[in-house]
Formats: sequence, C-alpha cells, structure tokens
Amino acid sequence: MIRVLVRHEPIDPAAEFAALQASGVGGIATFLGVVRADDGVTTLELEHYPGGTEAALRRLVGEAVARWGLAAAAIVHRVGLMRPGDLVVFVGTAAAHRAAALESCAYLIDRLKTDAPFWKRETRGAEARWVEARETDSTAAARWQDS
Repeated sequence: MIRVLVRHEPIDPAAEFAALQASGVGGIATFLGVVRADDGVTTLELEHYPGGTEAALRRLVGEAVARWGLAAAAIVHRVGLMRPGDLVVFVGTAAAHRAAALESCAYLIDRLKTDAPFWKRETRGAEARWVEARETDSTAAARWQDS
C-alpha cells in the first residue's frame, strides 16, 4: 500500500495507521506534524503546487520503499488554513523490522521538508509572513545522501 494525499480536510491518524497495519508486517513507524503555537502563531496557511507536490511526495515514497524494502508507506499532508494544534502531516512506514520502519519514516519527514513544494505563511496577530526554509531542515535532509 502506497498512499500519497495532499488535501484540505483534516487527517485521521487512526485510519492511516490502520491502513499501514493491514500490511501485516512487524514494524510500523509514524510521525505526526502539528501546527505549533509557539511565538504567538495564530494561523498557518500552506499552499502547494497541485500535481507537482503529489509527484514529489510519490517520488520520495518510492525511494523509501526501494531503499528499505517497505511493505507500505503513507504521506498525507494538509494544505489551506490551519490553527495551532491542527494536524498538518501524517508520515507512516511499515516494514518487516523496526529499524527499517523507523529509518524510512525519518527519511521521509526529513526529505519532504526540503523536497516537496509547499509554501507556509504564519500569522501572528495582525502580522502575516512567509516562512523561510530552515538550515536545520536542509542539514537533516542532507544526512540521507551520505548513508
């Protein structure tokens, strides 16, 4: 099972986990990304490049499946207007053993932060600003090129 979705609707992590569990393997790893409330953020708006974003995410999932021999993998990412506490992204992987599940899940979240075309705008009170890419995201993604 390979699942890649970009949508406005809320994510149901239990349903996404159940789909991974149906693969019948022994290791499942998930990551849930939530809109942070730090620094006074009141809203987060995510935009994407329809078609291009999904293609980039499918490419990443395909790389993970091939590299770790995954039985299943999913990336479900929201776009649109969200508030602190809202679930933004679900990343999940299923493999025969925990190491492959954990590593591939980390790989997918690290790489999607730099390789998928999303644009973020945060609002704090009356001020809205586009969020620049963080160097820590690039560093996290780069570590996978060496291993």
